[in-house]
Amino acid sequence: MNAPQLAPTSDCADRTAEVTRNTAETQITVRVNLDGTGAAKLHTGIGFFDHMLDQIARHGLIDLDIQAQGDLHIDGHHTVEDVGITLGQAFAKAVGDKKGIRRYGHAYVPLDEALSRVVIDFSGRPGLEMHIPFTSGAIGAFDTQLTYEFFQGFVNHAGVTLHIDNLKGVNAHHQCETVFKAFARALRAALERDPRMVGVIPSTKGSL
Repeated sequence: MNAPQLAPTSDCADRTAEVTRNTAETQITVRVNLDGTGAAKLHTGIGFFDHMLDQIARHGLIDLDIQAQGDLHIDGHHTVEDVGITLGQAFAKAVGDKKGIRRYGHAYVPLDEALSRVVIDFSGRPGLEMHIPFTSGAIGAFDTQLTYEFFQGFVNHAGVTLHIDNLKGVNAHHQCETVFKAFARALRAALERDPRMVGVIPSTKGSL
């Protein structure tokens, strides 16, 4: 499926999008509202993954509706990666020309002994640096290696630079949850409309 075309958006326009991706391995529909209330309707067939996607909605104040059917009889790889791809496409479509956004966002989030930092730039240039020393290979039915596949898919199709670091953590559930919560908070900061940049693309190039 080709990446959605970006539609110019004014600073007061609705920032919503719907993207469907159908392949021989997965069938996925994603709906997003970047200016939502954190409402989430999620079904991927992987319980812990749904829990992590819920963190993006709730802590990013982004409405998410993600319905995915994948070849889970093989494993979760295709489903998690393709959700990341489709979500990235939806974000790119919803954010439009990026006029008036803050562009950069970062967050530190703790959960008991775990602490993670996420920094994001809506640069138009895909890039992922991720360092999570997971203490377990699986959390429920979720393979922790798929965290990278999700974020790589998102980065490539949202056109963002993303740095993820789990700084501390013993419990793998806590490690992963702090990453997704910090990602949500960083998204919220980067996508916030800047009242001092109304109608302006936040780049000296004049385009992102």
